[in-house]
Amino acid sequence: FFQTFFLHRYASHAAFTMGPITEKIFFVLTWIFQGSNYLSPYGYGVMHRMHHAFADTENDPHSPKYDETIFNMMWKTKTIYSKIASGKEIPEKRFTNGVPRWDFFDRFARSWPSRLSWGLSYVVFYYFFATEIWLWVLLPIQFLFSPIHGAIINWFAHKYGYRNYEVKDTSRNFLPFDFLMMGELYQNNHHRFPTKNNFSQLIGSQTKDLSGAIDFSMELPVIIVSDASVGSLFFNSSQNFLSDQFSIFSSKEVCICLLYTSDAADERSSVDLG
Repeated sequence: FFQTFFLHRYASHAAFTMGPITEKIFFVLTWIFQGSNYLSPYGYGVMHRMHHAFADTENDPHSPKYDETIFNMMWKTKTIYSKIASGKEIPEKRFTNGVPRWDFFDRFARSWPSRLSWGLSYVVFYYFFATEIWLWVLLPIQFLFSPIHGAIINWFAHKYGYRNYEVKDTSRNFLPFDFLMMGELYQNNHHRFPTKNNFSQLIGSQTKDLSGAIDFSMELPVIIVSDASVGSLFFNSSQNFLSDQFSIFSSKEVCICLLYTSDAADERSSVDLG
């Protein structure tokens, strides 16, 4: 949930906005739920923007078109992500503008003591609660669930499936009903409408993916839902990310705003409730 909701739809695409306190709460919750395979929202968000800008070209951080195997693709992804998250590579401003960043917490959450502590806690949990020996096979998956999630989406949903839209990349919708990844496998829909929070929704369709969880969240006091005019970072016809240009459009879909206040951080410029 936190990988698709916070890292992807929020950090990468600014599909909705959060106040600064709520944003930090989500940093911590991402660390708790991803544990040993915590991904930096900053590193993830910047790299994913690069993916959309350079989709299925030689500069794409992860493209099955330019990597022979899924393992080669993921090693390349890991290398680029690590350089961005650690500050060893400074990307262009168009990829970093408005991406949530909390360097102090990221250094802690990405550290080996943190990862090893989570890994040890998993082993202890399995020792006491795994009732069958075969359940231990699931332990390595739990250690690496975040990169496994990314590998499934970026390899299979760019090689297999069907297309609803003609876009200048290899993106496909891998499953007609994405019950595995909360809509993330609708890659063709997503590459056509990258800032929509509902990847499954076609024009005129009421199909939902993660939006089901968002609809449930409407009952929580930290979320305000209203019709709005949405200012959205957009992609041009060649999928280049334009961080300084905005497409203003009226929307009858819900606009999610987490603890949004007038003094909330405005630099993301993704939602206008005025």
